[in-house]
Amino acid sequence: MYLSTIDRPRGGDHARRGMRGTVAAVGTNVLALGTVSLLTDISAEMVTAVLPLYFALALHMGPAAYGLMDGLYTGATALLRLVGGYAADRTRRRKAVAGAGYGISALAKLGLVAAGSSVPALGAVIVADRAGKGLRTAPRDALITLSVPEPLLGRAFGIHRTMDSMGAFAGPLAALGLLAVVGATSPAAFHALFLTSFCIAAVGLLALAALARDPRDERPVAPAAVSFRRAGALLRSPALRRLLCAAGLLGLATVGDGFVYLLLMRRQSIPAGWFPLMAVGTNLVYLLLAAPLGSLADRLGRRTVLLAGYGALLAVYLLLSSPLSGARLTVAALCCYGTFYAATDGVLMALAGPLLPTALRTTGLACVQTVQALAYFGSSVAFGLAWSGWGSTAATAAAAGATLLAVTATAVLLRDHTDAGADA
Repeated sequence: MYLSTIDRPRGGDHARRGMRGTVAAVGTNVLALGTVSLLTDISAEMVTAVLPLYFALALHMGPAAYGLMDGLYTGATALLRLVGGYAADRTRRRKAVAGAGYGISALAKLGLVAAGSSVPALGAVIVADRAGKGLRTAPRDALITLSVPEPLLGRAFGIHRTMDSMGAFAGPLAALGLLAVVGATSPAAFHALFLTSFCIAAVGLLALAALARDPRDERPVAPAAVSFRRAGALLRSPALRRLLCAAGLLGLATVGDGFVYLLLMRRQSIPAGWFPLMAVGTNLVYLLLAAPLGSLADRLGRRTVLLAGYGALLAVYLLLSSPLSGARLTVAALCCYGTFYAATDGVLMALAGPLLPTALRTTGLACVQTVQALAYFGSSVAFGLAWSGWGSTAATAAAAGATLLAVTATAVLLRDHTDAGADA
């Protein structure tokens, strides 16, 4: 399989079947996994939408401390992605490994209640929550890649991410409602929110067990096909190494939602109770664009759409470092931010999937996600320190410069070439 083939997918029989054939090819498993992600994201985004507010207002964290917690939230358990990916491939029980991850994250919501205002305890709970995400993400994405033909991967991930973003859209609205009823900075409001989040996550776990299936490979895979030696041999693929380098560079250019929303709140003097609406705005754009951009990636090229998405992220940083203010700044920044997520989240996995042999598909996707998560951890810590030392405007301008360099380097790394992928 060649990277140039991925960037310009061949039509194939599946691509010529029309809309009815596309829906049939994407199938019920993608819809089932999308339902699980929808419920899980309602639960997760209820918490994620208020954590920056909780850390900044209730716990009085500065930018550097928040950067550490934000990096921990996404990057500290990155290596568990490899554990989850390898375990899923080794046992060929991707659904079970994903279910374990969903279960750990659900229980972590109860841990947030028990942790109270203890920063070390909160850090431990956040690690547990992200451990669950680290375990589930690669097996879930591998299930998607194994459920649809390669020419429709962009569309399948687009449909899945659309359903995922429906939950991400609804979660902050639910959080906003609870904060409005109980009080924006009341501990009781946060505890009620965390308990509600747990209940919704539990329903998502039940949906995974009841609705999703674990596709079996058409050709039986010998146990020897999944080993540490063969997993390490994935890195011999020049195309995959380039993709890993690109994922790392792009991860270093991403400072995180919390920083973007805190900067917007600071620029607009937005009341604390309305803070979750910024996540709602981002996720609404994501919801509207995920499926169309996934389909566009299959037609126009996944690399092209991926780079355009990071161009939208660059626009966010330029807006935040500009002298602009007012509602127009907020709307423009959130539209660009939602476009960034819609054009990159599932598209990167669709780009990576065909490079990987079926027997090690989950492990390979976990490698890409691990590199990206570790880079994100570094970017969050660095941005928090830069904000503390240089001020928010200079730190955001530096992030814009880093993004421009990362996009340029990625365009070079992933340009058309003839290096064979894993299945060549």
